[in-house]
Amino acid sequence: MDEETKKIVNRLKSVEGHVRGVTKMVEDGAYCIDIVNQISAIQAALQKASAMVLDRHLHTCVTTAIRGDDPSERERVIDEIMGVFNAKK
Repeated sequence: MDEETKKIVNRLKSVEGHVRGVTKMVEDGAYCIDIVNQISAIQAALQKASAMVLDRHLHTCVTTAIRGDDPSERERVIDEIMGVFNAKK
């Protein structure tokens, strides 16, 4: 496993643990705003993990496709990236 993959996996494992902690907070009847704040932190951590994966994808798969000789592959990866951003609207 390369260093970037390790960073992504570690971040996701951290999020996993954080979600378990929030689940316990809910079960224990913690103050609602504290729970909301923790959920916001989880969402930010997931956004960071997503950005890390996207960055790696752009620097590997997309770069290879753009530099390649297959125009349909170039269009496919461009459409794929656009789909990610259009889905967030």
